[in-house]
Amino acid sequence: MRILVVEDEKKVASFIKKGLEEEYYAVDLAYEGEEGLYLAENNSYDIIVLDVMLPKKTGLEVVKELRDGGVATPVLMLTAKDSVSDRVNGLDSGCDDYLTKPFAFDELLARIRALLRRGTKEKSVQLKVADLVMDLPTHKVTRAGRDIELTSKEYSLLEYFVRNKGRILTRTNIAEHVWDYNFDSFTNVIDVYINYLRNKVDKDFKKKLIHTVRGVGYTLKD
Repeated sequence: MRILVVEDEKKVASFIKKGLEEEYYAVDLAYEGEEGLYLAENNSYDIIVLDVMLPKKTGLEVVKELRDGGVATPVLMLTAKDSVSDRVNGLDSGCDDYLTKPFAFDELLARIRALLRRGTKEKSVQLKVADLVMDLPTHKVTRAGRDIELTSKEYSLLEYFVRNKGRILTRTNIAEHVWDYNFDSFTNVIDVYINYLRNKVDKDFKKKLIHTVRGVGYTLKD
Protein backbone atom coordinates (compact mmCIF):
# COMPACT_ATOMS: atom_id res chain seq x y z
CA MET A 1 0.00 0.00 0.00
CA ARG A 2 1.20 3.54 -0.74
CA ILE A 3 1.67 6.14 2.01
CA LEU A 4 2.42 9.85 1.89
CA VAL A 5 4.48 11.15 4.84
CA VAL A 6 4.48 14.94 5.32
CA GLU A 7 7.05 15.85 7.99
CA ASP A 8 9.42 18.85 8.04
CA GLU A 9 11.99 17.28 10.38
CA LYS A 10 14.06 15.39 7.83
CA LYS A 11 15.56 12.93 10.32
CA VAL A 12 12.11 12.02 11.58
CA ALA A 13 10.75 11.79 8.04
CA SER A 14 13.65 9.55 6.98
CA PHE A 15 13.14 7.32 10.04
CA ILE A 16 9.43 6.92 9.31
CA LYS A 17 10.04 6.28 5.60
CA LYS A 18 12.69 3.64 6.27
CA GLY A 19 10.52 1.90 8.87
CA LEU A 20 7.45 1.85 6.64
CA GLU A 21 9.42 0.54 3.67
CA GLU A 22 10.75 -2.25 5.87
CA GLU A 23 7.07 -3.11 6.48
CA TYR A 24 6.50 -3.35 2.68
CA TYR A 25 4.79 0.00 2.15
CA ALA A 26 5.62 2.30 -0.78
CA VAL A 27 6.37 5.75 0.67
CA ASP A 28 6.54 9.30 -0.73
CA LEU A 29 7.92 12.18 1.34
CA ALA A 30 7.09 15.87 1.53
CA TYR A 31 8.78 18.33 3.88
CA GLU A 32 6.28 21.20 3.89
CA GLY A 33 2.55 21.69 3.70
CA GLU A 34 2.13 23.01 0.17
CA GLU A 35 4.17 20.17 -1.30
CA GLY A 36 2.23 17.65 0.77
CA LEU A 37 -1.08 19.11 -0.39
CA TYR A 38 0.02 18.98 -4.03
CA LEU A 39 1.11 15.34 -3.80
CA ALA A 40 -2.05 14.32 -1.94
CA GLU A 41 -4.29 16.03 -4.51
CA ASN A 42 -2.48 14.59 -7.53
CA ASN A 43 -1.64 11.05 -6.47
CA SER A 44 -3.55 8.10 -5.09
CA TYR A 45 -2.55 7.23 -1.51
CA ASP A 46 -3.96 4.69 0.91
CA ILE A 47 -2.88 6.67 4.00
CA ILE A 48 -1.44 10.13 4.67
CA VAL A 49 0.78 10.58 7.73
CA LEU A 50 0.73 14.32 8.37
CA ASP A 51 2.61 16.46 10.89
CA VAL A 52 0.69 19.41 12.36
CA MET A 53 3.50 22.00 12.46
CA LEU A 54 4.70 22.43 8.87
CA PRO A 55 6.20 25.31 6.84
CA LYS A 56 4.01 27.15 4.29
CA LYS A 57 0.81 25.32 5.29
CA THR A 58 0.06 23.66 8.61
CA GLY A 59 -1.17 20.10 8.77
CA LEU A 60 -4.58 21.36 9.86
CA GLU A 61 -4.78 23.61 6.78
CA VAL A 62 -3.68 20.76 4.53
CA VAL A 63 -6.25 18.27 5.77
CA LYS A 64 -9.04 20.87 5.67
CA GLU A 65 -8.23 21.73 2.04
CA LEU A 66 -8.10 18.04 1.15
CA ARG A 67 -11.52 17.42 2.68
CA ASP A 68 -12.98 20.55 1.10
CA GLY A 69 -11.65 19.30 -2.24
CA GLY A 70 -13.26 15.89 -1.85
CA VAL A 71 -10.09 13.91 -1.06
CA ALA A 72 -11.16 11.24 1.44
CA THR A 73 -7.80 9.52 1.98
CA PRO A 74 -7.43 8.55 5.67
CA VAL A 75 -5.12 10.97 7.53
CA LEU A 76 -3.07 10.12 10.61
CA MET A 77 -1.99 13.36 12.27
CA LEU A 78 1.34 13.58 14.11
CA THR A 79 1.96 16.31 16.66
CA ALA A 80 4.03 17.24 19.68
CA LYS A 81 0.92 18.89 21.17
CA ASP A 82 -1.03 16.56 23.41
CA SER A 83 -3.78 18.69 24.95
CA VAL A 84 -7.40 17.67 24.51
CA SER A 85 -8.16 20.85 22.55
CA ASP A 86 -5.31 20.12 20.11
CA ARG A 87 -6.60 16.61 19.49
CA VAL A 88 -10.15 17.92 19.06
CA ASN A 89 -8.97 20.54 16.54
CA GLY A 90 -7.12 17.89 14.58
CA LEU A 91 -10.09 15.54 14.44
CA ASP A 92 -12.52 18.35 13.66
CA SER A 93 -10.32 19.51 10.77
CA GLY A 94 -10.89 16.16 9.06
CA CYS A 95 -8.10 13.86 10.19
CA ASP A 96 -9.01 10.27 11.06
CA ASP A 97 -6.58 9.54 13.88
CA TYR A 98 -4.10 11.37 16.05
CA LEU A 99 -0.68 10.28 17.36
CA THR A 100 1.40 12.34 19.79
CA LYS A 101 5.18 12.62 19.48
CA PRO A 102 7.30 10.93 20.62
CA PHE A 103 5.61 7.69 19.64
CA ALA A 104 6.49 4.02 19.47
CA PHE A 105 6.87 2.92 15.86
CA ASP A 106 4.86 -0.23 16.55
CA GLU A 107 1.93 1.98 17.56
CA LEU A 108 2.26 3.97 14.34
CA LEU A 109 2.10 0.71 12.38
CA ALA A 110 -0.90 -0.51 14.36
CA ARG A 111 -2.78 2.74 13.75
CA ILE A 112 -2.00 2.56 10.02
CA ARG A 113 -3.32 -1.00 9.87
CA ALA A 114 -6.46 0.10 11.73
CA LEU A 115 -7.05 2.95 9.28
CA LEU A 116 -6.61 0.59 6.34
CA ARG A 117 -9.30 -1.67 7.82
CA ARG A 118 -11.80 1.16 8.03
CA GLY A 119 -14.24 1.26 5.16
CA THR A 120 -13.66 -2.41 4.33
CA LYS A 121 -15.59 -5.49 5.32
CA GLU A 122 -12.41 -7.10 6.59
CA LYS A 123 -11.87 -6.08 10.23
CA SER A 124 -9.39 -8.81 11.12
CA VAL A 125 -5.60 -8.46 11.08
CA GLN A 126 -5.71 -11.25 8.50
CA LEU A 127 -6.80 -10.95 4.88
CA LYS A 128 -8.32 -14.06 3.28
CA VAL A 129 -9.29 -15.08 -0.23
CA ALA A 130 -10.25 -18.74 -0.80
CA ASP A 131 -7.47 -20.73 0.93
CA LEU A 132 -4.99 -17.83 0.81
CA VAL A 133 -4.28 -16.08 4.13
CA MET A 134 -2.20 -12.95 4.72
CA ASP A 135 -1.30 -12.10 8.32
CA LEU A 136 -0.69 -8.35 8.33
CA PRO A 137 1.38 -7.86 11.51
CA THR A 138 3.80 -10.71 10.69
CA HIS A 139 3.60 -10.55 6.86
CA LYS A 140 3.19 -14.32 6.84
CA VAL A 141 1.40 -15.66 3.75
CA THR A 142 -0.01 -19.17 3.43
CA ARG A 143 -2.12 -21.01 0.90
CA ALA A 144 -3.87 -24.21 1.90
CA GLY A 145 -1.68 -24.13 5.01
CA ARG A 146 1.52 -23.99 2.97
CA ASP A 147 3.95 -21.11 3.64
CA ILE A 148 4.59 -18.81 0.67
CA GLU A 149 7.81 -16.76 0.72
CA LEU A 150 7.39 -13.36 -0.92
CA THR A 151 9.68 -10.39 -1.44
CA SER A 152 8.52 -7.05 -0.03
CA LYS A 153 7.22 -5.87 -3.41
CA GLU A 154 5.48 -9.17 -4.12
CA TYR A 155 3.81 -8.95 -0.72
CA SER A 156 2.67 -5.37 -1.37
CA LEU A 157 1.29 -6.35 -4.75
CA LEU A 158 -0.59 -9.33 -3.30
CA GLU A 159 -1.99 -7.23 -0.47
CA TYR A 160 -3.34 -4.70 -2.97
CA PHE A 161 -4.97 -7.48 -4.97
CA VAL A 162 -6.50 -9.10 -1.89
CA ARG A 163 -7.87 -5.81 -0.54
CA ASN A 164 -9.49 -5.28 -3.95
CA LYS A 165 -10.60 -8.84 -4.68
CA GLY A 166 -13.05 -9.10 -7.55
CA ARG A 167 -12.15 -5.65 -8.86
CA ILE A 168 -10.36 -5.27 -12.21
CA LEU A 169 -7.10 -3.41 -11.55
CA THR A 170 -5.38 -1.57 -14.37
CA ARG A 171 -1.60 -1.17 -14.52
CA THR A 172 -2.14 2.47 -13.55
CA ASN A 173 -4.12 1.43 -10.44
CA ILE A 174 -1.34 -0.95 -9.45
CA ALA A 175 1.45 1.57 -10.07
CA GLU A 176 -0.34 4.22 -7.99
CA HIS A 177 -0.75 1.99 -4.95
CA VAL A 178 2.24 -0.36 -4.95
CA TRP A 179 5.08 1.77 -6.32
CA ASP A 180 6.26 5.21 -5.22
CA TYR A 181 6.42 8.60 -6.96
CA ASN A 182 9.63 7.72 -8.84
CA PHE A 183 8.21 4.65 -10.59
CA ASP A 184 8.67 4.56 -14.37
CA SER A 185 5.25 3.53 -15.67
CA PHE A 186 6.58 2.88 -19.18
CA THR A 187 8.44 -0.28 -18.14
CA ASN A 188 7.04 -3.81 -17.94
CA VAL A 189 7.94 -4.13 -14.25
CA ILE A 190 4.31 -4.60 -13.18
CA ASP A 191 3.79 -7.52 -15.54
CA VAL A 192 7.08 -9.07 -14.41
CA TYR A 193 6.06 -8.90 -10.73
CA ILE A 194 2.61 -10.30 -11.44
CA ASN A 195 4.31 -13.23 -13.15
CA TYR A 196 6.55 -13.69 -10.08
CA LEU A 197 3.47 -13.63 -7.87
CA ARG A 198 1.59 -16.14 -10.00
CA ASN A 199 4.52 -18.54 -9.83
CA LYS A 200 4.36 -18.46 -6.04
CA VAL A 201 0.64 -18.12 -5.36
CA ASP A 202 -1.00 -20.06 -8.21
CA LYS A 203 1.49 -22.32 -9.96
CA ASP A 204 1.25 -25.33 -7.64
CA PHE A 205 -2.49 -25.05 -7.05
CA LYS A 206 -5.36 -26.26 -9.23
CA LYS A 207 -7.52 -23.22 -8.53
CA LYS A 208 -6.00 -20.00 -9.88
CA LEU A 209 -6.63 -16.72 -8.05
CA ILE A 210 -4.91 -14.14 -10.28
CA HIS A 211 -6.52 -13.61 -13.69
CA THR A 212 -5.67 -11.47 -16.70
CA VAL A 213 -8.40 -9.28 -18.16
CA ARG A 214 -7.19 -8.76 -21.71
CA GLY A 215 -6.70 -5.16 -22.71
CA VAL A 216 -7.62 -3.92 -19.23
CA GLY A 217 -5.47 -5.34 -16.43
CA TYR A 218 -5.70 -8.02 -13.75
CA THR A 219 -8.07 -9.25 -11.10
CA LEU A 220 -7.91 -11.58 -8.10
CA LYS A 221 -11.01 -13.61 -7.35
CA ASP A 222 -11.98 -16.75 -5.45
